[in-house]
Amino acid sequence: MYKELEKFKSTDSFNFAIEDSLEAVCNAPDSASGVFLVYEITNEGKQLIMVGSTGTIQNNGTLKIKNGGLYDKIVNGHQFAKTGRKYSWPAQMKIESIAELEVVWYDTFNEEIKAIPTAVEGAVLQQFFDKNGVLPKWNVAF
Repeated sequence: MYKELEKFKSTDSFNFAIEDSLEAVCNAPDSASGVFLVYEITNEGKQLIMVGSTGTIQNNGTLKIKNGGLYDKIVNGHQFAKTGRKYSWPAQMKIESIAELEVVWYDTFNEEIKAIPTAVEGAVLQQFFDKNGVLPKWNVAF
């Protein structure tokens, strides 16, 4: 686990296989902002393949939650094509022969804690980059 994530108490995870409906298995809240980490599950364990975030902090310190929050960003956010992940993830998993993903999400900005989602995303990506010299394979750029 990344130490930057240990302080967040509002967190959960779900697994996603090609034949699953991402809309059905995603348990992320639609009213929260934060980060999500995507792991490829293999016989050897799991490998981080993507980090994403949602939510914008305004200059007055308030959080602007995009419609649908973490749930919508995970399910309908665009990746690999101009289409939502509910379509693009299964297609990419088939191309890469990935049987299953684990998605772990963290609510990073709430009454108890106020961490800017993109800052947390950047910290996790920096730690991954420091260790591996590259970004996770599904993160195109940062």
